[in-house]
Amino acid sequence: MSSFQALMVEKAGEHNISREIRHLSLEDLPEGEILVKVHYSSVNFKDGMAAMADGNIVNEYPMVPGIDLSGVVEESKDPRFSKGDHVIVTSYELGVSHFGGFAEYARVPVDWVVPLPENLTLKEAMIYGTAGFTAGLSVMRLEEEGIQPEDGTILVTGATGGVGSMAVAMLSSLGYEVAASTGKESEHGFLKQLGASHILTREDVQPETIRPLDKQRWAGAVDPVGGETLAYVLSSLSYDGAVAVSGLTAGTKVPATVFPFILRGITLAGIDSVNCPMPRRVKVWNRLASDMKDTEKLEQIASYISLQELPSALDQILQGQVQGRKVVTL
Repeated sequence: MSSFQALMVEKAGEHNISREIRHLSLEDLPEGEILVKVHYSSVNFKDGMAAMADGNIVNEYPMVPGIDLSGVVEESKDPRFSKGDHVIVTSYELGVSHFGGFAEYARVPVDWVVPLPENLTLKEAMIYGTAGFTAGLSVMRLEEEGIQPEDGTILVTGATGGVGSMAVAMLSSLGYEVAASTGKESEHGFLKQLGASHILTREDVQPETIRPLDKQRWAGAVDPVGGETLAYVLSSLSYDGAVAVSGLTAGTKVPATVFPFILRGITLAGIDSVNCPMPRRVKVWNRLASDMKDTEKLEQIASYISLQELPSALDQILQGQVQGRKVVTL
């Protein structure tokens, strides 16, 4: 193999970025013990930020973005993996300071590599990707806080996005009653198909006035939105409830008080998918391949694009125009 294709982003002036499909050689790849023939990647909000000017995601240019990949080991310098092994790589510095998944080949450190679990295909792994992994972490955290299906309804905010749609599907498959919030009226049917019992508007979870303590409505919540939405969620959790927060699309400032914490004993659980320790990372992927998995719902969430279609998909995800998960076929 003399060359392969990759999406390369590069600075084109102080406030401009160029994005183009280029031919690279294996010698262009960074160091790492594992060379992977990439079969699939996926599009995340963070990837869109990495491919825009002033996104403050990429540390050094030029860069191949893509914080997710799944594929087959082509070469291994470590006994933990062999040629032909099916693997997943997400998070860490992939696509940020280390060439990522938007390429036909990737070379990565062995400590970033997860063996593909049984009962999961390479394609399904990237329907999940970082978004599904984050949703899985969030659901597991609610379970660890003792929240069971019989405790009441779970609210999922930003429900048509990657993390949100995955969380709706997983929670409903595990027997939870799910309320899904979205600003897109056209997507109500999509959320019902994924298992949502109730649909809320964006205004329902971003009221003009956020009370320190609102009516107790939710046993728990998965929130990839943050901002004022998170403040509302905190004020409306039931006693001993918990919210797993993983995003900030509505902003970083949360106009909340301590009252829900000290008067209702609620928990605010932060979800980090980037530096999640490997034992927990493997545990999440094994859950995603077993009791959290619903093959039919995964296919409803997914749509597929080529490397050539990727630049427009990166723009779409930043504009909030992506439903579910876009999987890149390489």
